[in-house]
Amino acid sequence: MNIKEFSERVELSSYTLRYYEKIGLLKNIQRNSSGHRVYNIKDLQWMAFVKRLKETAMPLEDILRYAKLREQGSDTVTQRQTLLEQHHENLRLHILQQQIHLAALEDKIDLYKSGKVG
Repeated sequence: MNIKEFSERVELSSYTLRYYEKIGLLKNIQRNSSGHRVYNIKDLQWMAFVKRLKETAMPLEDILRYAKLREQGSDTVTQRQTLLEQHHENLRLHILQQQIHLAALEDKIDLYKSGKVG
C-alpha cells in the first residue's frame, strides 16, 4: 500500500510517517520502481504497536530504544522485556493516580448534586 493508504490505516499523517522513518522508528520501507514508499502488513503491525506505546505515554526516546533493540534481534529480548515492564509499571501507577483524581471529581460532583454547596 502507498503512503496515503498506510497513513489512513494507521491514522497518522504522512508527515509523521516520514518523520518516524527519518529518526529510525520505521525502517526498511520498500520502494516501488518509481521510488514511492510501499508498506506491508508487518509495517502496519509495527505502527499499531508504536501507537499503543505512544498512547500509553511512553516517551519517544524509549520507543526508539525499544526499536533499536528489536532491530538487533533475539539477543535483546530480555532488555526489551525489561523496558516494557518498566513502562507497564509507569502506566499502572498513572492509571492509579487518574483513578484517584476521578474519585475526587466524582465526590465534588456528588456534592454539587446534593445541593450542599452554595
